[in-house]
Amino acid sequence: MKTALITGGLGFVGSYISKDLINNKVVDKVICLDNFASYVDVTNPRYQDYRKFRFDGIMNKIIVERGDAKFYGVVNSIINKYKPNYIFHLASLPLAKIDNLNVEEAFESSVTATSNIIEICSSIKNYKLERFIYTSSSMVYGNFQKNVVNEETNCNPIEIYGTAKLSGEKATQGLSNYYGIPWTIIRPSAVFGPTDMNNRVSQLIVDKALRNEEIDIYGEEEKLDFTYVKNLSLGFVKTATHKNGINQIFNITNGKAHTILEFIKEVEKYIPEIKYKIHERDKSRPVRGTLSNKKIKDHINFKPPYTFEQGIKEYVEYKLNEKKL
Repeated sequence: MKTALITGGLGFVGSYISKDLINNKVVDKVICLDNFASYVDVTNPRYQDYRKFRFDGIMNKIIVERGDAKFYGVVNSIINKYKPNYIFHLASLPLAKIDNLNVEEAFESSVTATSNIIEICSSIKNYKLERFIYTSSSMVYGNFQKNVVNEETNCNPIEIYGTAKLSGEKATQGLSNYYGIPWTIIRPSAVFGPTDMNNRVSQLIVDKALRNEEIDIYGEEEKLDFTYVKNLSLGFVKTATHKNGINQIFNITNGKAHTILEFIKEVEKYIPEIKYKIHERDKSRPVRGTLSNKKIKDHINFKPPYTFEQGIKEYVEYKLNEKKL
């Protein structure tokens, strides 16, 4: 029986990867290691916990294990118990801007947990991990010096999250190469889609539009390479299972940046008369743009199945249907 372990498996992206692994018959079971944490205020009356809905249709193929990937003993026990064919390491802070963000918390998941997983895999006799997949971020690039960056662009993060993610990349490459473990690094950007509950900018836009509340835009020309979650999850699976993905770094994005105002205008096709206010941009955030996805097209022959417009349409329709319930 083939299995995959996903750290942070009950999370937004991890749940979609689980579905793609099962539906594409890559594995028979997915082990979701999760610490059941939340990164937003769960006492907020508007908070919706989507975790119980994320595995509809595949729950009999999912094994949920409680535990934090930063603890060596937890990871050691899980990997020895299941000996997964693939490990997708997603357990970390879910986004760059959360309350009380601190260096220790960011590095525990990106560096400590990554190092533990790789070392444990190397220490188990007669066990060969097919691929270790590390989840990085577009924030590793820091301020974009050009409109488009690719995987060869110099990384120069300017804040905690991107610095921790880049450190995790270095740990992945150095330790995996040392122990002879095949690896893949994924750099997503501005992920959005159904069941997101971590207050990413895309979720805030749609939720406030549905409540007819004013949306704050920090920077009229602020751009993000918005990436629909179903494109990202399928890209994860394709790179993890393709020989050309071994020991490679990939951007998995829409491949074209849009302003936040353009995102709002697209949402407005389905939720009319959206109110918004433009403020001065947040200078603590890196200036961003398009992440080229040419490499994943050339190496893996992967093209995101959803366009920017199709992703927003499906996401907004999901939220509108939810409102009717």
